[in-house]
Amino acid sequence: MRVAPRSLGPLLGLLLAGCITPPHVSPVERTLASPTDLGLGAAPAAFQDNWWAQYHDPQLDQLLTAALAANPTLAQTLARLHQAQAVVDATRAALWPYISYDVAEARQRFSGKDVIPPPFAGTWQWEGHQELNFSWELDFWGRQSSLVRQARNEAEAAALDRAAARLAVVSAVARTYIDLKRCYELVDVARLEEQQRQEILDITRHRFKAGLDTNVELRQAEGAVPEARVERLAAEAEIDRDVHLLAELSGHGAGSYGDMHRPTLDTTTVVSLPTALPVDLLARRPDVLAARSRVASSRAGLDAARADFYPNINLLAFAGTAAVGLDNLFHGDSAVIGAGPALHLPVFDAGKLKANYRANTAAIDVAVSGYNQTVLAAVRETADQLSDIASLDASLVQQQQSLYDAEQAFRLATERYNAGLTTYLTVLTTETQVFSERRQRIDLESARASARVTLLTDVGGDFRPDASATAAAGR
Repeated sequence: MRVAPRSLGPLLGLLLAGCITPPHVSPVERTLASPTDLGLGAAPAAFQDNWWAQYHDPQLDQLLTAALAANPTLAQTLARLHQAQAVVDATRAALWPYISYDVAEARQRFSGKDVIPPPFAGTWQWEGHQELNFSWELDFWGRQSSLVRQARNEAEAAALDRAAARLAVVSAVARTYIDLKRCYELVDVARLEEQQRQEILDITRHRFKAGLDTNVELRQAEGAVPEARVERLAAEAEIDRDVHLLAELSGHGAGSYGDMHRPTLDTTTVVSLPTALPVDLLARRPDVLAARSRVASSRAGLDAARADFYPNINLLAFAGTAAVGLDNLFHGDSAVIGAGPALHLPVFDAGKLKANYRANTAAIDVAVSGYNQTVLAAVRETADQLSDIASLDASLVQQQQSLYDAEQAFRLATERYNAGLTTYLTVLTTETQVFSERRQRIDLESARASARVTLLTDVGGDFRPDASATAAAGR
């Protein structure tokens, strides 16, 4: 049935009246507490680039350089960033016209004379066509631009994920390296303990021969030496594990184990750190910024889903030739050409568009909740480290006095034992206390240095929000 042009208006109006409309569903976006409510009232945090250089340890510098260049986790995040950037380019291309050239030629038998008139009826002929096609989807409702915004925000989130992974790798290398130093110091303590116990064993043997000690004291002194040796072997095993982990983090295999030597960094070095929750915490942490980018991406996705309910208008054009027979394909009379608009309007889809709209609405709720959770976790992690550092600082002051008292007690016990005024058990007890305090001192200093590194990375480290990480997403 042929439709008169003047009847197209009422028909189009009827179709528009019967088309699918967006559901009335709004995202359940919770209001995020203000920085003041979160306790972020201190001055902004400021750090130097490559802050680890303040430790003045060339081996640590080399390990971090290698880790940032060859760590497999960072390589994965870089690949995801490239993938996201490619999606941006592909989505942005849809804003431009699409031009293609199609050509086809087929050998076919035409129907008989009752359907196709002579001379082609019942014969085999070459039938072909070639066309230069042009199409351009007009973005009246902002669907394509919304998809581009969505892709850009996802690319920005991928770039920020890479920055977060970089901070995590730097933190892991620095903390493992600090622990490696701790293990070497524990080995030193164990060796000194082993040496002292060997000296006490020699004294006990002399006292046993002189009849001043019994076989019980001699056996106790002999058993204390291998006990110290066990402590040393355990600390040496920890050194090996830290070396293995550092090699993995820096992208190296077992061949690099032998190249690792004792750290020379000073764990008492005071790297610039905040003393309270910094006001720019939410603007420095790449994971918080990535979560915010994903909220923006979800909102752009909802805009695109809403635009799907409206008519899709394209401009179409084609020019080419179509003919029966190879010789006629390039004949002037075989030319075909055409142009005009094309309209796509959803009328019935069994609820697919509405379901997609609800899914995008829920995606906003998920992204906002994820952002809120990331923010609260960032505040908690930073506050935890501030509390830990304050506690460790206070513990070190108290522990210093405990170590001094234990060393004085051991010195007096040794002098009295040499003079025959006390038993070996007193010497062993006070000596054990001394080395226990020394190990605790090493552990506390290492824990404080590690907590400082963790705090530095918790507040964003040397990450700059305006650096190339975010710029790479806006190509």
